[in-house]
Amino acid sequence: MGRDVVLACHEEAALATTEFAQPALLACDVAAFEVMRNEGPDDPVGVAGHSLGEFAALVAAGSMSLRDALELVVIRGVAMQRAGEEQPGGMTALLGIGSADAEQLCDQVRRDGVLVVANENSPAQVVASGSIPAIERLEALAAERKVRAVRLAVAGAFHSELMRPALPAVVEALDAIDIRDPRMSIAENVAGELITDAGRLRELVSLQLVSPVRWDTGIRSLARAGATTFIEAGPGDVLTKLMKRIDGSVRAVAAGSPDAARSAIAST
Repeated sequence: MGRDVVLACHEEAALATTEFAQPALLACDVAAFEVMRNEGPDDPVGVAGHSLGEFAALVAAGSMSLRDALELVVIRGVAMQRAGEEQPGGMTALLGIGSADAEQLCDQVRRDGVLVVANENSPAQVVASGSIPAIERLEALAAERKVRAVRLAVAGAFHSELMRPALPAVVEALDAIDIRDPRMSIAENVAGELITDAGRLRELVSLQLVSPVRWDTGIRSLARAGATTFIEAGPGDVLTKLMKRIDGSVRAVAAGSPDAARSAIAST
């Protein structure tokens, strides 16, 4: 990047930009997975990553080198930051409802601009993405319907058509790198399916920027494939909390530090 990313991690203004936040998160995710891989006896049934985390999943599954993933994520972050500046937008989480109910709310306010269900996180949490007027109208409608809406601190309307200007740079960067068949299944965001073919991965990852993240579907696909313990590798425990709503029969553990990762592996 030509910049000190570690130093930037201590600067709130820098981390507020997609350009710096994305490579910083990628580094944390991959580092946590490396600790678990060194400690664990076997490869997992599969891997998944939410939005940006999908690139960490590609590295973990051996489909992409860390160097290529970092270069791609830097290009992606810059392109998304610019797209967000060219076509301002935002995202808001709708809590307590699923994607079908969220779609109905969005249908009522799309006249105010671009608005889509961008993240299908769980049966009781979705995220809408779109232009600022549409997001504001959606939040007002949600309040009328007693649905809690929480605005996200993001730099644009990710996973919506407002990110279309960022797509050419990302596709060009993807075309320039090697993507291999993964050594384990990847629950891909766009389809929510388990993917083991490099060509299909390349196609879906190129669409991710302007497509919904079907996280709920992907996690269920991994559970059907035999996954019974899910370890969240990286900062925070947001995905671990979502697991309780997606499938209460599986075990979910957050491993946000090397010690937590070692403990999670030891207890599986």
